Amino acid sequence: MLARLSIRDIVLIERLDIDFTRGLAVLTGETGAGKSILLDAFALALGGRGDASLVRHGAEQGQVTAVFDVPKNHPATAILKDNGLDDTGEMILRRVQLADGRTRAFLNDQAVSVQTLKGIGASLVEIHGQHDDRALVDAATHRRLLDAFAGLEKSVEAVQGFWDARRTARTELDAHRAGMERAARDADYLRHASDELIALKPRDGEETQLAERRTAMMQGEKISEDLREALAAVGGPHSPIAAVAAAIRRLERRTASAPKLVDDALKSMDVAINALADAEHYLNSAIQAADFDPAELERIEERLFALRAASRKYSTPVDGLAALAEKFKSDVAMIDAGADRLKVLEKAVGEADAAYLDAAKKLSAARTKAADKLNKAVNAELAPLKLERAKFSTQIDSDPQSPGPEGFDRVEFWVQTNPGTKPGPLMKVASGGELSRFLLALKVVLSDRGSAPTLVFDEIDTGVGGAVADAIGARLARLAEKVQVMAVTHAPQVAARADQHLLISKEALDKGKRVATRVAPLLKDHRREEIARMLAGAEITAEARAAAERLLKAATA
Repeated sequence: MLARLSIRDIVLIERLDIDFTRGLAVLTGETGAGKSILLDAFALALGGRGDASLVRHGAEQGQVTAVFDVPKNHPATAILKDNGLDDTGEMILRRVQLADGRTRAFLNDQAVSVQTLKGIGASLVEIHGQHDDRALVDAATHRRLLDAFAGLEKSVEAVQGFWDARRTARTELDAHRAGMERAARDADYLRHASDELIALKPRDGEETQLAERRTAMMQGEKISEDLREALAAVGGPHSPIAAVAAAIRRLERRTASAPKLVDDALKSMDVAINALADAEHYLNSAIQAADFDPAELERIEERLFALRAASRKYSTPVDGLAALAEKFKSDVAMIDAGADRLKVLEKAVGEADAAYLDAAKKLSAARTKAADKLNKAVNAELAPLKLERAKFSTQIDSDPQSPGPEGFDRVEFWVQTNPGTKPGPLMKVASGGELSRFLLALKVVLSDRGSAPTLVFDEIDTGVGGAVADAIGARLARLAEKVQVMAVTHAPQVAARADQHLLISKEALDKGKRVATRVAPLLKDHRREEIARMLAGAEITAEARAAAERLLKAATA
């Protein structure tokens, strides 16, 4: 509910703070006092269109702040989460109107877009007047109201789930068909390419391994002759190993007689002969490693040529040929097995269609049944509102060939204002005053279902009086038992039923040089005096005061 409305520098309003309570709040005052200004300011805070003319003359900017107490899990709280704000149970909508025409929007003191503010405002408040058709002009709104009246929200969610499953199944089927068609167009090419790459058997990293082996073999061919010459020098016929070994044996026989002379020499000669033996071993190993089969080199070069030729042919790196081969193989398999898969997907689509259609038919039947109940309930409210000759009906146009997420029903509220006249859409047939009363009847029947938590009615009692005005007041009071209701009214019968009465007036300032709009809560005698003014006009008589007193007592009876 709306807890507080604060307005700064908007048209004739310099500074205004209004605290609201639950129930029915009425705003009264003489024509031109500023009731429309108050509503325009409120609409601005809810995301309505801004206008530089709203800024009070001489001020750089105007500002409107609306504070709401919002119940847990209200749809508006989802917008808080989307903007990274915590749900504290309080929601503050603030709009700044600059004198140059620009506006800024804030939600709980965080800057947001005007569209965000408008979205959250629409979920919190509905403003209705004789010329304000926003709540009823869209047929989708009529369907939502009918669903809310019948409590069909879960059934609608189920239909939406079947619709999503149906759409997913159709998307998968369409993708498979497109793949089959694409594959079929290139069938001969795909089969040839797949066979060629399967025969080639490319492997990831194969090119690098072959290139390294080829380089090693070509380098070995150049160095092998030098290795053989070195081996001949170390271990061939002219190798010094035999001579050094013989010299070592001769010196070893002398170690007993002259150890100091030969020990160091023997050690060095042992190291030398071991080093020569090691060198001979390493040279033999190197010769074996450098040795290669020319036929193997030829096979490597042929393999590299084949891989690189395939790479150029298919415009794919050699390392990507293996993946390409798998893709071609998969495409060929789709051609071969696509028909079977197509049957499976077509069956799934058929089952999804059937499930959706069954749920949508049940929802449509429930709506038809609920429409009869809604018609009876609304029509029962029309007679006291001086619409006893009118008839309300809910038209449901069901077309299974035009399905949607909420089913295949188009719901629209129709009226027949007089017997013998042609019924038609509510927005086109009903006049301004009739439209307001039809709307009130609908809202009373729907109560707190399908409604914003705060409803504002702007002079819906215009052009009526007496019993009709009293009937309007009674229904506004009934409606206020479920949701918060604000009504701008000129009818004393409506004002008398208020839980909160606010008087809007103009006050002269600076010795009459300028005026400002004021809002004052009325209690007891002051309230009776205002209702008497509404009854009598400029001159309040004792009879008017007595009539006002009777209205107040009747409203509380």
